[in-house]
Amino acid sequence: MLQALGMSTDSIAVYQAMLDQPGHGVTQIAESTGLTPTQVHQSLDELAQLMLVRASSEYPGKMRAVDPDIGLADIVARQEAELAARQAQLAASRAAVTRIVADRAEHRSTHGERLLGMDAIHNRLERLGRDAHSEIIGVQPGVQSSQDLNAGRDHDLAALLRGVAMRTLYQEHARRHTHIVAYGHTLLGHGGEVRTAPTIPQRMVIVDRTHALLPIDPASTRKGALHVTEPGIVTALLELFEQAWNTAVPLGATRPDDPQTGLTDHERELLRLLGTGLTDEAAGQRLGLTDRTIRRQVASIMERLGASSRFEAGIKAAQRGWL
Repeated sequence: MLQALGMSTDSIAVYQAMLDQPGHGVTQIAESTGLTPTQVHQSLDELAQLMLVRASSEYPGKMRAVDPDIGLADIVARQEAELAARQAQLAASRAAVTRIVADRAEHRSTHGERLLGMDAIHNRLERLGRDAHSEIIGVQPGVQSSQDLNAGRDHDLAALLRGVAMRTLYQEHARRHTHIVAYGHTLLGHGGEVRTAPTIPQRMVIVDRTHALLPIDPASTRKGALHVTEPGIVTALLELFEQAWNTAVPLGATRPDDPQTGLTDHERELLRLLGTGLTDEAAGQRLGLTDRTIRRQVASIMERLGASSRFEAGIKAAQRGWL
């Protein structure tokens, strides 16, 4: 357990020996722990860096162990402060990326065109679908309405009948919506491929690996889309899609809980997202789940880990190899 606080096995043994026998010197500690004097000295240096040992006033020339209630609690407090600082850095990085993407979207070039409103988006999708000759890739987070699905139905089926390969990636919770599942099986019945995953990239459509449509504002996709043909951007989007596709589950198939941990895919992804510094709300948005559901899943994970705090749960999850 103490390894999670940055202590080596040798240092833990030396620290415990010093707590049990405050007056022992290096030689006596080495004898009681089975370590060499050199290893004891190295462990004392490590414990000093962690501020778990100090010069003894009662035994001149020797070190004393700091009470665990103080020393270990201080380490945990420092780690929590470092984690909070890292979370703040991640939040600032996300904000910077969002600003850069927004600024880029404001500029139209020969490689990008802004399409404002759903009619403009549907018109462009219809034209791209009609002209497609090899492949159409779609990523559909959230829950598509029946109206939006029906708007592209005829064009999707026409492309499939022409022999165009079609791969569509939905978020896992789409399996709970019958109209999406029915549409997915329609695509499957005409030769398309459909998969789901707990978290997927933002909404996008890529046609023939040369054209990509993605929302100007991922939080409100009906505002408009950016049609890009810049090879560097399209290639990056393709790589992002392939990473998600390779770990997704085909529609109609189910993936059992991990037999080693009992975690579902949602729970494992939730642990990963929270570990990157996301709040419950942000993690819920990525997974398509409500705050209440996220809190319930976190409470369940903490109970299985026997953890009394999220910080302790993170340490125990890492120790058990859940992350």
